[in-house]
Amino acid sequence: MNRSTPRHPSTRGFTLLELLVVVLIIGLLTAIVGPRFLGQVSKSEDVAARAQMDAFDKALQAYRIDTGRYPSTAQGLKVLVTKPTEETRWRGPYLQGDLPVDPWGTPYQYRAPGSNGRDFDLSSLGRDRAAGGSGEDADITRGAAPPP
Repeated sequence: MNRSTPRHPSTRGFTLLELLVVVLIIGLLTAIVGPRFLGQVSKSEDVAARAQMDAFDKALQAYRIDTGRYPSTAQGLKVLVTKPTEETRWRGPYLQGDLPVDPWGTPYQYRAPGSNGRDFDLSSLGRDRAAGGSGEDADITRGAAPPP
C-alpha cells in the first residue's frame, strides 16, 4: 500500500503588480477624502468656538442682570466662575467648571468697554493663535451693543 500525502491545491499569493495597484487606489482615495475631512475638522472647531462664545455671552448677560454692569477688563471672565470679593450682588457661578479655552487651546480674550461703542468685546484668536489673520486663521469676535 502506497501511502502518500494528499495533494493540496497550491496557494497563490499576490503579485507585486497587484499590491502596487491596491496601494495606488488607497493613495487616490486618501488624496480625495483627506482634504474634505480636514476641512470639516476646521469647520467644527469654528462652530465649537462660536458655541462657547454664545455660552459666555449668556453668562455675561446674567452677570450684568445680577450686578448691574459687565465685568471690567481687569476682572476678566474669571468672575463668571469665582466671586469677586468686592461684588455683593454676585449670584454665580454663571458657568459650570473652569473657564473653557477655545478649540485651539488659547484663552478667550475679554475687554470692557468694547470697541465701536460696544459694552464688551469677546474674541478667540483662531487657529493661528495670533491677533488678526484671514480665512481659517481669522479671529472670531463677538460683543454686546449698548442698549438704545
